[in-house]
Amino acid sequence: MADSLRRLINNETCRILQEKLENWYKDYHINSCDQNLTRCCEIMELNSMIQGQLFTILNKTSQEGGHYAGVDTIKSRLLPWLGTCFSSHTCGSSSHLQESREKDRWMKELACTRDQEIHQLEKELSSTRLQLSFVQQELKASRVKEECALKNLDRMSDYEQQLQTLKDEIAILGAQKSLLQNRLALSRSPSPRSIRSRSPSPLPKRSSSPGRARLTNASRHARLVERFSDIYAQERLDAQSLLRSYVDDLEMVQRIIYTAVVESFRAAKMAFRQFKMRVRKTLSLSYSGPESLEDMAMDYIVRQEDLYDVQASVCEVIRAMNINPKISFPPETDFIMISGLIRELCRVAFSMQTLDPPLDISFGTDGELFSEYKYRRSYDSEFTAPLVAYHVWPALMEEDTVLVKGEAVTRRGAVWSQRGRSRSRSRSRSRSCSLRPLSPSAGHSRHLRSRSRSSSPLRSGSPRI
Repeated sequence: MADSLRRLINNETCRILQEKLENWYKDYHINSCDQNLTRCCEIMELNSMIQGQLFTILNKTSQEGGHYAGVDTIKSRLLPWLGTCFSSHTCGSSSHLQESREKDRWMKELACTRDQEIHQLEKELSSTRLQLSFVQQELKASRVKEECALKNLDRMSDYEQQLQTLKDEIAILGAQKSLLQNRLALSRSPSPRSIRSRSPSPLPKRSSSPGRARLTNASRHARLVERFSDIYAQERLDAQSLLRSYVDDLEMVQRIIYTAVVESFRAAKMAFRQFKMRVRKTLSLSYSGPESLEDMAMDYIVRQEDLYDVQASVCEVIRAMNINPKISFPPETDFIMISGLIRELCRVAFSMQTLDPPLDISFGTDGELFSEYKYRRSYDSEFTAPLVAYHVWPALMEEDTVLVKGEAVTRRGAVWSQRGRSRSRSRSRSRSCSLRPLSPSAGHSRHLRSRSRSSSPLRSGSPRI
């Protein structure tokens, strides 16, 4: 036994095992998996060799002690150790199997639950698609209903217009009927001698029922005042931007627009008076109804405002602007480019004459005393100056009451500066008499303008080109 133990010590197997363990620990993170497994197998082989030698020494030692020597040690130390090794291996393998079985069962349950969730999501998706199709069908149906409703509204508006037209025609027919009845009554009346012998019969009483013009006076008044303000806020600025592309002087641009407003109201009022005179003359020949001739003429004008020849007023305004000495324009352009603004102003001014009382713009001259009641100063004014240099927009008046304030520019020494400017502008206008036509209608207006300028006393002494 002592020889076997001595040989075990001399072989230095334990030392080599210790060194291999230390080296393996140092290189474990550097080595690959195969290298680590090879090191582990080598250490297990050395360990088995040492265990074999130790079992040989244990056998010889037990033989030297006799039959019963060392029995208690073997029972208390060796056998429990061997039993523990085998039982731990068996328990470890069984626990591993149980864990794998539980894992497989859990995976199956998870797969089953996932399949159920997927099936439920597919059901919900199909139901959502079905609801979406229903909503799309309802949306289409609602659109069809909306289109039908819009068509019905259009038809209703057309019916209302037709109804209004029929009412107007009925009123005209009624007036014609009353006229025919009056003529028939006159034809059946006795001779003129008997009529002269009789006392004159009293005139028929006038009807106190208001006409269309009086009934709609308030609504038309509010609409026209609002339209006048809209023209100042929108169309005026558009025309000013258009003119600034041809004229650099802002004052000249604002003077051109103000002159267009003044001339538009003047032309519209003149056209209204002529139109009213023609209507009165026509109605006086055949009308003998209960209403006054003035009211009947005004009702007719309110209903037939479309008969107003606004283009003739526009041409009249452009002719008046061409001979105005206070404004000038480059020779390659024409005032017809702001005909849209002039047309809207003429229409509004013509409609304002049908009101009771009619509306008009304020009269203004350069160098007049500034009135806070009628005007407000522009942003580039001298706010301490008492005199008006020039007007930007007129005030809207109802008799002596200001409905909408105008705009004016105030500067010191306005009277003397305006005299010099008016002379220079009149000379510049005389040089721009030959303007090329922009269109056939513009060529006609230029022909009329040239005739007006040739007959104007302001151009008698100016040079011609």
